[in-house]
Amino acid sequence: MAGRKGIWVRSPDRPVKPEAAEKRRIDAACEDFIDTFLKPRFLPEIRPTQWNYVVDIAGRWSGGRYRFVQRYRSGMQHNKGEEFDAPFARLDRMGPDRFDLHWYRHTGQWWKRHEGLTLSEALRALEEDGLLNPP
Repeated sequence: MAGRKGIWVRSPDRPVKPEAAEKRRIDAACEDFIDTFLKPRFLPEIRPTQWNYVVDIAGRWSGGRYRFVQRYRSGMQHNKGEEFDAPFARLDRMGPDRFDLHWYRHTGQWWKRHEGLTLSEALRALEEDGLLNPP
């Protein structure tokens, strides 16, 4: 295929990475949601056990996706004190103030739960939709 040039086109169903100012605004709203709703409701105190137990709830960016994660610490003898993150919900930024909301299945797959929400609607859905809450 000599002489042919391809062009790259963004798929409309792929998240869009936000600009720095919008990213800071989304970060602030999500951190406030974590501190005022998720932590008081799902992690009022840290309770060490002999198994894996939750020590924190936080958010992380990956491209145009903001993941809500629980940080676990192991209480088992063979790896006592080791920590790992487990996601439970994800916001995909699909455009200016448009988000799709996904939940993380135990199978390791993300499933879309809500589509085309504003940031405030997405955070309200996270609060009201029990499937999107931490396990």
